[in-house]
Amino acid sequence: MKKWKQKAIVQKAISFLPFSSKINYIFQKYVTKGVNLSDEYFYDRLGHAKEHIKGFKKHIKLTPKTCLEIGTGWYPIVPISFFLIGADIIYSVDISFLTSKKRLKTTLEMFVKANEKGQLIEYIDIIPEKYNNIISLLNNYDKYSLKEVLQNLNIVYLIEDAENLSLTDNSIDLVNSNNTFEHIYPNTLIPILKELRRIVNKQSGIMSHFIDMSDHFAHFDKSINIYNFLQYNDKQWKWIDNSIQPQSRSRFSDYKEIYSKLNIPISEESYRDGNIDELKSIKLAEKYIGNSIVETAISHCHLISVMSQIDN
Repeated sequence: MKKWKQKAIVQKAISFLPFSSKINYIFQKYVTKGVNLSDEYFYDRLGHAKEHIKGFKKHIKLTPKTCLEIGTGWYPIVPISFFLIGADIIYSVDISFLTSKKRLKTTLEMFVKANEKGQLIEYIDIIPEKYNNIISLLNNYDKYSLKEVLQNLNIVYLIEDAENLSLTDNSIDLVNSNNTFEHIYPNTLIPILKELRRIVNKQSGIMSHFIDMSDHFAHFDKSINIYNFLQYNDKQWKWIDNSIQPQSRSRFSDYKEIYSKLNIPISEESYRDGNIDELKSIKLAEKYIGNSIVETAISHCHLISVMSQIDN
């Protein structure tokens, strides 16, 4: 049995258990090795932070003061990046509290390591005072509670339904996500995007979202390509998919259609072309047949929405 199928079976089983998120963390840490903070993952997220900030400054000409990230996960790399450039408050919205004091320390140490190598400046223009705050935190880390560490970093976790956030209208300068939307099915993503549209500042705010549309099992099992999951119909995929790490299998055109229906502008779009030959090697499920093969092959995209461009 292929490794991806083994993982799918285990995660499916875990999804039915109490404390499934914690159990999945243990499974991925000790079996799949998928939750350790690698240099590759750190710099990938740092690259996302760079593009979020770049997009905001291009269109708004300022530094965002209020930020919100959907689905931060175990390591708050992007929120800490926003702290280092001078954001006053950074909200992180997640379905459960996935970070910890230890994982937060690991993240901060990676920032220090990147700065000492002279690499951090390639991604973000840090404010020296903010960086010194991180050094001070690390030097006295054991003295602080997790809550105090987060307060010092201007990070506020909101463990709540992203369809019904506790934030007020027009209160956020920069809303972002990083490879999160692909884990949300359209019937849930649509109300979430409506809610994000509500809270983002319509005069001086943007939304910036990275979406990874590849089969995430292929990240773990190199014997399959990134389009492997497109061969299954919805009924078959329902049996394979799980609530721990769901994959909607939505394509680039699907996201653009959702944005259009919700009157959310796509002010900038960028994407990876994907590999058409690899896509052709898969016998596609009927729902994908007849679509543009070029758009179906797109594996990653970045969508920026300047909210002042909303067509009223």
